[in-house]
Amino acid sequence: MTDRAFHILHMDLNTGRGKRQDFSSVAKHLGGSSLAAALFEHFGSTELPAHDISQPLIFTIGPLTGFFPLMSKVVCAFKSPYNEQFAESHAGGRLALSMRFAGYDAIVITGQAPELSFLRIGGRHIELEPVPYLHNFDVFAAGKYLRKRCPTDGHGSIIRIGPAGEHKNAFACINVDSFRHFGRLGSGAVMGNKNLKGIAVLGDTEQELPQSKEYKDLFADIYKDVTKPGMMSKYHDLGTAENLLALNELKALPWDNLRKTTRPEIDGISGERFAKELLLRQTACAGCPVGCIHIGLLREQFADENEYLYRQVSYDYEPIFACGSMLGLTQASDVLAVMDECEREGLDVMSAGVALAWAAEALDKKLISTAETIVELKSGDKTGFIQAMPHLARSTNEFYAALAKGALHAASIFGGEDFACVLGQEMAGYATGEVYYVSQALGFRHSHLDSGAYSYDQKIEPGDQDADAAVDYMIDDEHKRVMLTSMVACLFSRKVYTPERLAAALSSLGLSDAAKRLDAASREGQRLRWQLKIDSGFAPESVKIPKRFLEVETWKGPIDGGYVERLKQHYAAAIRELIHKE
Repeated sequence: MTDRAFHILHMDLNTGRGKRQDFSSVAKHLGGSSLAAALFEHFGSTELPAHDISQPLIFTIGPLTGFFPLMSKVVCAFKSPYNEQFAESHAGGRLALSMRFAGYDAIVITGQAPELSFLRIGGRHIELEPVPYLHNFDVFAAGKYLRKRCPTDGHGSIIRIGPAGEHKNAFACINVDSFRHFGRLGSGAVMGNKNLKGIAVLGDTEQELPQSKEYKDLFADIYKDVTKPGMMSKYHDLGTAENLLALNELKALPWDNLRKTTRPEIDGISGERFAKELLLRQTACAGCPVGCIHIGLLREQFADENEYLYRQVSYDYEPIFACGSMLGLTQASDVLAVMDECEREGLDVMSAGVALAWAAEALDKKLISTAETIVELKSGDKTGFIQAMPHLARSTNEFYAALAKGALHAASIFGGEDFACVLGQEMAGYATGEVYYVSQALGFRHSHLDSGAYSYDQKIEPGDQDADAAVDYMIDDEHKRVMLTSMVACLFSRKVYTPERLAAALSSLGLSDAAKRLDAASREGQRLRWQLKIDSGFAPESVKIPKRFLEVETWKGPIDGGYVERLKQHYAAAIRELIHKE
C-alpha cells in the first residue's frame, strides 16, 4: 500500500441516515486541516450563510492518529457565524482516537435534526435520539446525563454544547470530554443550529499496528524524544500558565481591556500561584504521554456552617488572561470562578472574557448603563462577570444579543470601537507588538497559533521594521503548522515532528506517496484554506486594527502605527499571491 482513500461518514440529519464512503486520498489531501478544507469545498458553500442547514460541520483526523504519540488533535471545520467565513477550530481529548477506532478519518454532518438530539456514532451503528428535555442544560449537566445514556467505557468521546450553542451565540464553543474545546469562531452555534446537543463517537472496532521494524524503531525514537527531560517538561509542570510572569515583565500581558500591559499584582494569578494553591492534577489527551492539561480545584463556601462546593476547572495561559488579567482580576480563585461559569454556559473563554472586558470599560465610560448590562461590570470585581455569563450566552436582551456577535459588533451599535480588542476575533493574550497584531488580525484563523508571530516580536531588535522579512516568516511558519495540523499533531510537538520525521512516519505506515508529497500537499492545503476564506468574503486589505492596539507600549516602546500599516499591506499582498500559486 502506497496510498489509500479517506474513510468518511456523511451524516444527513434531514433523513437521520449516515453513509460511509471513501473520499479522495491521503497522498492528495494528507488529513486534518487539508482534508477539512477539501471536504468543505465538496460538501459546503462559500456563498450560503453559516446557518443554512445544508452547511457541513466537519471533524477530521490525520493518517498518523492512533499510530504515534501526540497525534491527538481533531480539526473542526465550518462556516463561521462570527464572520461568515470558512473557519477551523482544533481540540484534543479522546475524540481523535475514538474516530480512529470507529474507522473514520472524517465525520461530515449536514442538515438539521427535527428537534434537539443526541447523535451516537460507532463503527458498527449510528443512532439519532431526540433529547428535547436537555434544552438549556449547561455543559456539565448535559455531559453527566449523556454519559449515563451512552457509557463509553474509556473507548469513546462525548462532545456537547451548552446554552450558548443552542442560542446560536457567535462564539459558542463545543466542549470535548469536559476539559478540551473547539473554542473559537462559533462551532458551538453551528452545532446548535443543527439541533445537536451532543455527539458520542464510540471506538468500537480494532486498529492493527504495523509489525515492521521500521515502524517499531521510529515509534520508539519519537516516544523517547517526546518524553526526554526538557523537551515537554514545561507543559507538564506549570503548563502554558508559566508565560504569565514573563509576559507581564515584558509589558506584553493585556490587563484591564488592554489599558495596561503590566501590573505588579501579577503574582496573584501567575502560573506559580495556580500551581501552589489550586492545582489538583494534570491529565492528558488520549495518545499523549505529556499531561499538559492542568485541572484546578475551585472551592466555594455556599452556607455559613462551613459548607463548601468543589468543582474542577481546567486552566492554562489563555483562559487566565481572558478571564483574569483582561478583566482586572488579581486572585487566582476569582479567575477560576469566572472561567467555570463561562465553561458552564458553553462560551469560548477567550472571546467571552475579552467581550466582557470591553463591556466593563464601555460601562465605565458611560457609553452604556446597567439598563443594558443588567449587572454591574467593574474591572477587578468577579461578581458581575460571573453574573453576566448566562446573559451573554442566552442573549437575554438587545445588548447581550449584540455582544454575542462580538465586541466590535456591539461597539458599532453602542460606541467604543476604539477600545474593542478585536483582531479578526477577540484577541489572544499577547500584546507583544506590531507583527503579532497583524498576524492575528489577518491570519487564517485569527489565532495566535496561525504562526509564531508573538515569538517573532520578542526576538527582533527594537527598531527592526523589515516588513518583508516578517511577512515571509508568517507565511512560511503557517505552512509548517498546516503540515502539522494536517497530521493532526499537537503543536507542542513541533520540535519533535520535523518534516523529515513526518515523512518517515508516513512511510512506516506504507503511505510512501503521501510521504513524497508531504510538502506539496500541505502547501496545497494552505492555499485551499485561504481560497475558501477569500471566496467566503474575507478581504485582507480592508482589515482594521482598533486604536487601542496602537496606544500600547511594550518593552520596546510605543507601537509604530506606520509599521503596522506596512505590515498589513505586505501581508494582504502575500495572501493574495499565495492563493494564486498552483
